[in-house]
Amino acid sequence: MAMTMTQKILARHAGLDQVSPGQLINAKLDMVLGNDITSPVAINEFEKCGADRVFSNTAISLVMDHFVPNKDIKAAQQCKRVRQFANKYDIQNYFDVGQMGIEHALLPEKGLVGPGDCIIGADSHTCTYGALGAFSTGVGSTDMAAGMATGMAWFKVPTAIKVEITGKKPPFVSGKDVILHLIGEIGVDGALYQSLEFCGDGLQDLSMDDRLCIANMAIEAGAKNGIFPVDAVTMAYIEGRFQRQPIVVEADPDAEYTKTVHIDLNTLRPTVAFPHLPENTRTIDDVGRVKIDQVVIGSCTNGRMEDMQAAAEILKGRTVADGVRCIVIPATQQIYLDCLRQGILEIFIKAGAAVSTPTCGPCLGGYMGILAEGERAISTTNRNFVGRMGHVDSEVYLASPAVAAASAVTGYITDPASL
Repeated sequence: MAMTMTQKILARHAGLDQVSPGQLINAKLDMVLGNDITSPVAINEFEKCGADRVFSNTAISLVMDHFVPNKDIKAAQQCKRVRQFANKYDIQNYFDVGQMGIEHALLPEKGLVGPGDCIIGADSHTCTYGALGAFSTGVGSTDMAAGMATGMAWFKVPTAIKVEITGKKPPFVSGKDVILHLIGEIGVDGALYQSLEFCGDGLQDLSMDDRLCIANMAIEAGAKNGIFPVDAVTMAYIEGRFQRQPIVVEADPDAEYTKTVHIDLNTLRPTVAFPHLPENTRTIDDVGRVKIDQVVIGSCTNGRMEDMQAAAEILKGRTVADGVRCIVIPATQQIYLDCLRQGILEIFIKAGAAVSTPTCGPCLGGYMGILAEGERAISTTNRNFVGRMGHVDSEVYLASPAVAAASAVTGYITDPASL
């Protein structure tokens, strides 16, 4: 039976020659991920079931990134709980203040995930690692606990949607515009419990940062995972990072898909998702004049080096508009350091932006950028649900770093090409 990329990875990890959509399998895991919000719950379940050892102290990653540095006593208690667990079981991949980054930027950067892996994480955006040709998906904290104890997880094998990408990106179009366009086309439940499998000659024009952004937001279309084929871009990225042998899989030529979606990069325009769903998209030409109060550039979606560079290119020699708060969050310590070395932090600060240590904070309405009643933010994050970034009567508009930076300069949502 012909199989997709995802199905081949799942079959291999289940020790089966083949799998079919809808089949329930038990698969071996290469990495189990948790953060400071989800890990304490998983640890409670781990102990409640009587487990007294982890399946591997190198295949578990615990990243303190959501409310770190701790925003309050509860956040401090949560991190202490995880820190004690990591010490007890000698978890090698424990990342705290000074070493941590936003989890879905940090793990690829550190080479902890790679081609052919089977990965679960107690965070919905764990699907990010599909950019590297891995099967990765978000799970609940109970499944994380079982994964830490046994190194196994059960899955229902998903069907797949083929996303064929052709052409080349125009100026100021990035991976964020690609995925917002796709979600706008198929809807937030358009890929429900399916695999989004990307292919086509247009992949050559998508950098690894573009792909990580696109895979990250597969969940916003309801997908179980998103996955890219392993090519020269992938191999160049993992060289010197990924310490295990990469397993490269390709979809069979006659693999079955529920449908095929075509995206011509040449035709894309910078795209903005209006409140209160990522599917509520408009191109920059149809946005109109939308005044904003806050700009957030960062997150597991768009806090990588190319994102920082794109924002800096816009902000260089310009200033943030009066009445606008601009918050920039490099996704990892390494990206922060690279921004420092390249003079990018100076550009941000001279423009009037606040630059933060890595944190998820504002994306989920945690801290470092909460919105008050009636305020609007344009953000490079991944969700714009009601109350996502603060007050239930606030609004979040999703966009690329270039659009967000241009909007910071003018005070309203702006086409970067117009500056």
